[in-house]
Amino acid sequence: MADVILAAEKRTDLGSGNAGRLRRAGRLPAVVYGLSSETVSITVPAHDLDRILRGASGANTLITLALDGDDLLAFARQIQRHPTRGDLVHVDFVRVRRDQAVMAEVPLHLDGDVPGVRAGGHLEQLLFHVTVEAKPADIPNSITLDVSSLELGDQLRVADLPVLPGAVLQHKEDELVAQVSIPRGMAEDEAEEGEEGEEGEEGEGGEAPTAEAAAEGAESGEG
Repeated sequence: MADVILAAEKRTDLGSGNAGRLRRAGRLPAVVYGLSSETVSITVPAHDLDRILRGASGANTLITLALDGDDLLAFARQIQRHPTRGDLVHVDFVRVRRDQAVMAEVPLHLDGDVPGVRAGGHLEQLLFHVTVEAKPADIPNSITLDVSSLELGDQLRVADLPVLPGAVLQHKEDELVAQVSIPRGMAEDEAEEGEEGEEGEEGEGGEAPTAEAAAEGAESGEG
């Protein structure tokens, strides 16, 4: 993925009061750390970062922080937003290298018309993000899993996810991703129908008469 450039400035006035004034001025307090380098307090344009994070690659957008003539390659992590307004409050930037693999959370989406749902089942998604290890440029924006073949009771697991070039999934292959569950009422109805069918077969056929009973019947007929 292509990285974006974000202008950053060193922050010298620390404290919550100063942080509030920065936010009102459109600047977001942040820190940069990682790769065995010192932690640096900075500010970035809140609007620009918010636009980046709401883009297709979200928090996995590779960001080049332009800071005092240096370019720092980083990911935005520990993103804090206001609980009601949704405004950015603080963010950590983690330094990365293009040639070094990192861990990342990638959104997982289901796609397709599900036969099992048309038959009355419920499609359940149990895994909404997957953790991958990859070089920054190989981290996918998202993963899409085709569920158009799922019938009632079918399941898809991590092993069924598409191959991700350059990325390694950090999950067990048998971890459940999605399934088409059978509603309880439908399952009970099917069980009752099966029991009724078995009883009907036994009632119609009955038990075969024993040789002794057959002989008694023959004698009574002669008399």
